[in-house]
Amino acid sequence: MEEPRVSQATAVREIYGAIRDIPDFPKPGILFKDITPLLLDAALFRRAIDLMAAPFRASGVTRVVSIESRGFLLGAPIALAIEAGLVDDVLATGGTAQAAAKLVRNHGAQVVGFTFLIELDFLKGRERLKNERIEALLHYA
Repeated sequence: MEEPRVSQATAVREIYGAIRDIPDFPKPGILFKDITPLLLDAALFRRAIDLMAAPFRASGVTRVVSIESRGFLLGAPIALAIEAGLVDDVLATGGTAQAAAKLVRNHGAQVVGFTFLIELDFLKGRERLKNERIEALLHYA
């Protein structure tokens, strides 16, 4: 049975609705974005993967690198979707993504761009990665 087609805006709204806020985790003052409800909904997870992969489908990417701790949950299906960027779940300060890009480049590979499920805009991680292509599906101000 084929899934009903929904607009990108509708899909993004549904994905936002699947992200649960956990206050004061892992420590006081942190608002953790829990993606578990998204992972439990196969159809919605597939839409999220399709939307995250779309900007890189025609880029000629041959390998996908994903970052621990939840990025690897997204990396494998995105690699499948684009038939092969760096994939992570959240862009916060940009430090992890910057370090991963350096690691990839130190091994002679090219970084085409980054795709994130969530960008925490208020932490300004994009500024640290200003010379990189950044795609993020969801934004929290």
